[in-house]
Amino acid sequence: MRVAFTTFETPIGLCAVAWRGEAIVQVVLPAEPADEVGRRIRRRHPESTLETPPPFVADAIQAMQAHLGGSAVDLTSIPVDVGTGSPFEQEVWALTRAIPAGATRTYGELARALGDVARSREVGQALGRNPVPIIVPCHRVVASDGGMGGFSAPGGTDTKRRLLLIERAPAVAQGSLFDH
Repeated sequence: MRVAFTTFETPIGLCAVAWRGEAIVQVVLPAEPADEVGRRIRRRHPESTLETPPPFVADAIQAMQAHLGGSAVDLTSIPVDVGTGSPFEQEVWALTRAIPAGATRTYGELARALGDVARSREVGQALGRNPVPIIVPCHRVVASDGGMGGFSAPGGTDTKRRLLLIERAPAVAQGSLFDH
């Protein structure tokens, strides 16, 4: 089945979304230069084509735009296909998707929920391969000391911090996520 994509403006910059069938397979956060978002889609899906989004994608875009604008929008009903991830990655992404806006969890908490706190680093690596950031909100996972940890999306931890500020995460308001 073919992959299509489109770009869309948000309050944090130009993003892109790719879909196959009835599910979203990739989200790209803003990058510099702006046309990099389309190149990031084509790196993962070289056969993809730029198209007008079908209604379910248009609805998802509208929800992501509202969310990134600071509205309390629940993105958990957006259909995604993350079947290219390993079983462990899919478990990590499912747990991460359940973290509500404004809340954070640590890599260790997710690893513990998966049965082995020693897998915290693997949790971080799985989140670094998350194909649908924002929908699977990997920015809500932080280091055990309250620090940012890593973030593989364009802009790195600055983007992560910005997303948490948009969501009014209490840890950001208290300043702990600004400590490096």
